[in-house]
Formats: sequence, structure tokens, C-alpha cells
Amino acid sequence: MATITELKCAVRETLESRGVLGQLKARIRAEVFSALDDQREPRPPLSHENLLINELIREYLEFNKYRYTASVLTAESSQPEVPLDRQFLANELRVTEDTSSKSVPLLYGLVSHFINSSDNGGKVFLRGASLPAGPTASNTEPGPDT
Repeated sequence: MATITELKCAVRETLESRGVLGQLKARIRAEVFSALDDQREPRPPLSHENLLINELIREYLEFNKYRYTASVLTAESSQPEVPLDRQFLANELRVTEDTSSKSVPLLYGLVSHFINSSDNGGKVFLRGASLPAGPTASNTEPGPDT
């Protein structure tokens, strides 16, 4: 007959092998963060840009098996629990994929595109996004020489 210690060990190993233990730990972490989070300072609303950025990050995290981090991101950012459809995300980003690029997160393709881009001397001019908060120094600058 198994001892309590052996039973605990067997249950723990089973939960770990199924990935459940990590999910439970991540959920507890997310709930602790939520309880400790200062609710007096509200987060900005989840803008369209933030939704897309969070989804790119979530896809990357899940691809790399960072499921616990992805679950905390989802809980903390108010991102929908169900991931956005990849084709929808690609369309929103105006990205066309080939067969090989579909096997990795979109973020890899975007980074690869910018690393290998030879337009404009290898530099890309980024314009300020329409974030919900007021203007910041990063999106009020007049041009690429700043």
C-alpha cells in the first residue's frame, strides 16, 4: 500500500506531465496579481492596437511553451480568453504568409522582415499609434531625424 508521501508524489508527477500543475500555479499567480493590483489606477481601455500586440505576444508565448506567462498576460491585460484567429490577425496587420511562415508565430515573420529589409537604408520610420492615452513624446515628434 502506498504511503501519503508516495501518493502526493504520484499526483504531482501526473499533474506536471499533463501540464495542469503549471496552469494551476499560473492561475493562482494571476489571481494574486489581481488581488494586489491597485484598482484605483485604472488600466487604459484595450485599444485595437493593444489587442493586436497582446495577441502577437500570446501567440509567441504559447508557441514557445510559455503557457503560464501567457495565462498571466491574458488575465492581466483583459485580453479575450479565446485567441484571435490567426488569419484575422494577419489581415489586420496586412501580412501575407507563405506556407513556411504559417508554422511559426507572426511575430517571428515581422521581426525577420525588418531585420532583412533593405528599404530606406535598413531603417524604418515608425509613426505614433492611436493609443487611448494622451500624446506622448514618442508620437509627437515631427519626422525620422528625431
